[in-house]
Amino acid sequence: MSKTPPRPNAARIAEILRVDHAGEYGAVAIYRGQQAVFGRHAKTRQIAKELAEMEAEEQKHLDAFDNLLLERNVRPTAMTPLWNVAGYGLGVVTALMGEKAAHACTEAVENVIEKHYASQIEETKESEPELSAAFAQFREDELAHRDHAVAQGAHEAPAYALLSRAITAGCRVAIKITEKI
Repeated sequence: MSKTPPRPNAARIAEILRVDHAGEYGAVAIYRGQQAVFGRHAKTRQIAKELAEMEAEEQKHLDAFDNLLLERNVRPTAMTPLWNVAGYGLGVVTALMGEKAAHACTEAVENVIEKHYASQIEETKESEPELSAAFAQFREDELAHRDHAVAQGAHEAPAYALLSRAITAGCRVAIKITEKI
């Protein structure tokens, strides 16, 4: 018999919203950094266009979290300026490493985020069904981004295993910091 997860309290919901807002903010920054590199050359404009489409989906998520923060009177993370620079920088660096590295970045980030959303869906499904449904939709979008990245050769990136582990670790650290700050 499965145990019912405890109902998240207002402080926990605030943590969830703050982290998710920061994550979507960071995703937009990563895609913008990658587009800044790929959009400069005719040879890589197609990937820049694909990244712009994924950025637009992430921007919709970010807009939804902007609204949720306002509605629920939750402050965004104080780390936003740092996450902006870090996300944009990660986007630029992985794009400079090549298309496969940019896709490896997307895969690593989306792997962390989809698991994060999955746990939040479980945590909120009873007490916050509308929020849980939004998380489920956002998770589907993130899975589509991840699957696209894999199909485009993420696993063929130079030093893929190291790159993936480093980005995954960075995402996990950012989540822990953002929960509190």
